[in-house]
Amino acid sequence: MAILKFKEIAKMDKKELESKLKDLKIELIKANITSQKQNAKTKEIKKAISRILTFINSKKGVNEKTK
Repeated sequence: MAILKFKEIAKMDKKELESKLKDLKIELIKANITSQKQNAKTKEIKKAISRILTFINSKKGVNEKTK
């Protein structure tokens, strides 16, 4: 899995973000099942998930403020 940068996330549209988020959550579940303890892969997946969610929530905040 490649590291997701904020610039890459900003280029994605809403459908891409939702599908990527879903894929990352499934990947996190699989990684947790295979290894009983947290490793670098699970940390990176969690960071990518949080970046996507932060981006989505920040867009919602901007849209609500402009209304």
